[in-house]
This record gives sequence, C-alpha cells and structure tokens, in this order.
Amino acid sequence: MALPWLLMIAGVAVAADYRSKRKTVQTDRYLRPSRDRSLALRPSEFLPGKRFVSPQPGSVVVCHVYGVVEHSGIWLGDDTIAELHGSGLIRGISAKRFLTGRTGATIFTCCDHLHRPFATASAVDRAAQQLFTHRDYHLRRNNCHRFVWYCLTGEELMIRSFDNLNRMLADFYGAALYWDPVEVDEDLSLAQ
Repeated sequence: MALPWLLMIAGVAVAADYRSKRKTVQTDRYLRPSRDRSLALRPSEFLPGKRFVSPQPGSVVVCHVYGVVEHSGIWLGDDTIAELHGSGLIRGISAKRFLTGRTGATIFTCCDHLHRPFATASAVDRAAQQLFTHRDYHLRRNNCHRFVWYCLTGEELMIRSFDNLNRMLADFYGAALYWDPVEVDEDLSLAQ
C-alpha cells in the first residue's frame, strides 16, 4: 500500500526539480547566457516558456511525437513547413498539418538566448527544391533530422536522433540553443 504513495511523492519531486531547472535556465539566458555550443533548453510541452516567437524563413522547427521523439522541418514562410514525412515524401505543409496526428500541441523553433530564431536562407532554397520528391525513409538512418541538416548545409549525413541534430546545430550556429514556442492562434494557423 505504501509503494504507490512513495512513487507519487517521488514523481512530484522529480517534476518540481525539472520545473525549477527550466526556470533557472530561462532566467539565466538573459543574465548569464551560455557561451557553450550546446543544447541549453530542450523543447517542452509541459513548460514551453512564456515568450513566443515567429520563425523566420530557413528556421528549424520541431514538435513532439507521442512524447518519445521530436519531428523536425524547415520553416519556409507563409505558414508553410517543409518536412520529410514517414512515407518518404518531402512536402510543404501548414503549421496545423505539422501538428496533426502527433501528440504535441506546440511547435518550437531554435533560437539564441535573446529569443531570436536562427535562420539559414539557403535552407529555404534546398527545401523548396526537394518538395514532392521521395527519400527512402528510415527512422534512424534517413529521417526528418537528416533532411533538415541537408537543407541547412547541403550535406547528407546520418543523424540518428534529435540530440545528435542539436549538437550539430549548436556547432553550425556557434551558440547555445534554446527551443522557444512558436506563436500559434486558436485554429492552429501561425499567428501573423
């Protein structure tokens, strides 16, 4: 009988610690921004942050999928995201469609410590050239993160996870990464 109570108390303690650490990082990003090329703040459905941003053409955007993995794409502008779908089709979709069928309700974009989205103009051109083409999709070897990296750099590299992509993005942008929520209105279209 005591075990469920102990597990519940442990869960509350872990959640409180998580919340405290995120709040510290959010505050420190202004006062003591990280000089490391690293992932400073992960995207979080539970504590997304209070400051919403608008992605710029060429920004990397992500959402959560079933709380286990993140799905990434390239913001093209005009409420359009280029993504590699699980079928292998590279398509341009709306912010609403990017979230449809996934458990995440928030789109995040990669920013610096002052909430300025990182953007790479050449990513828009590469992503647009890939629209309506197919790739041999594989969850670990040829996934959405590999597509995003190709759009940013023109390099075809195997990127097995969102953590790997973050390490590469931090080096690419030469800064600590903060994933801030994208401003979305009630009908899941990007707010203007």
